[in-house]
Amino acid sequence: MCVLSTADVEGFDLPVMEGLDAPVAKNRTSTGIINPETNGEKLKGSTQGPPSSRWFAWKSGRKAQATQNMIISIADGLKRLYVEKLKPLEVAYRFEDFVSPLLTDGDFDAKPMVMLLGQYSTGKTTFIKHLLGCEYPGAHIGPEPTTDKFVAVMSGPDKRSIPGNTAAVHADKPFNGLMKFGGAFLSKFECAQMPHPLLDKITFVDTPGVLSGEEQRTQRSYEFTGVISWFAAKCDLILLLFDPHKLDISDEFKHVITSLRRHDNKIRVVLNKADQVDSQQLMRVYGALMWSLGKVLNTPEVVRVYIGSFNDKPVNEDIVGPIGRDLFKKEQDDLLADVRDIPKKACDRQISEYVKRACAAKVHAYIISHLKNEMPLIMGKAMARQRLINNLEDEFLKVQRMYHLPKCDFPNVHQFKEVLRGHNIGNFEKLKPKMIEAVDEMLRHEIPELLKNSKYPYE
Repeated sequence: MCVLSTADVEGFDLPVMEGLDAPVAKNRTSTGIINPETNGEKLKGSTQGPPSSRWFAWKSGRKAQATQNMIISIADGLKRLYVEKLKPLEVAYRFEDFVSPLLTDGDFDAKPMVMLLGQYSTGKTTFIKHLLGCEYPGAHIGPEPTTDKFVAVMSGPDKRSIPGNTAAVHADKPFNGLMKFGGAFLSKFECAQMPHPLLDKITFVDTPGVLSGEEQRTQRSYEFTGVISWFAAKCDLILLLFDPHKLDISDEFKHVITSLRRHDNKIRVVLNKADQVDSQQLMRVYGALMWSLGKVLNTPEVVRVYIGSFNDKPVNEDIVGPIGRDLFKKEQDDLLADVRDIPKKACDRQISEYVKRACAAKVHAYIISHLKNEMPLIMGKAMARQRLINNLEDEFLKVQRMYHLPKCDFPNVHQFKEVLRGHNIGNFEKLKPKMIEAVDEMLRHEIPELLKNSKYPYE
């Protein structure tokens, strides 16, 4: 295994957002933020742990202070805009039922997340252990399918596991939206919390191994692909792990990857355990993996594939040789650079996801109000409802042309149709132009104003 060097991870600075002194003046007294004049204290836990624990250490307390103020200000600004402008639109047109649950304070305050996906025994849990330098509570590692739960590895004051039902109702955690998947899923979800400097900056999501057999897949008691889609929308980075001996993409894995198409910019592919094959075999394995992914991802860009062996064991040089060792070191450095950039871009990602949600909520409001207008006032409601459901694609096209909306902002027609079957279209709300105007005003002026007052050059 490539050994992390201290020189690679020390001296990394988070971005500083200037021009926010006025907005955060109130927060300094109300939230107990340390005075910048008392800088110089080291980050708790920075003197212990593996080199990865120092990736996100700051050079000075003053820079740490500015960064904390920046995050609080952006989060508070988005919370206010959501409650005042976007949430009323979502509530009026039942956005929660069709697209995504309503946001809570925990969603805005959540740390950046990294989700790991792959078939069983591709090294997902070992990858997290390698970054942390230790196992998280409840971790199981083995050649058989050992991780049968979704596990959110988070920072916490003590080392323990929190059941999914408890984590989902916890106000300080961003998992309230998982309640829509029911108790069957929540029994397969838990939070593993522990004090660790790296977890103070990033949350990792370990997932069950994707199954290869159709019979096994249908035995899941919850909607696996739906859960993956929910986490994908929340995550900042999605790592797809492959084993040189497990390159086949099963039907379930194909459905999972397809559900990530709206998050192509977050996906990174990791060819793990690459020291198990020699250089000639590795070349063929890499080509086969790219060919398989090309059929599933269906994108014009070439996906980035990192090659390495991400565990605590030394690289098997008898197989890969010195050239392979150097290659794995460079690939690991590139992947760690991607991980290091996550906290830097957290605010950008949060604003981007918020704008994307606002656009989706507008489109949803137009769709719901259009379906309402197509319903008759008295006679033939049942027949009209069935006609709208059967011809939903045509109705989407009408809405798109009527309001000049981009097609990419429309929801999945098949999923929308399934949810629509359980609703009475006659009870939907008619279009409320003032609500739409409020969201447009927020997108045109208030969010740009929030960004205008926040200069954050990346150093």
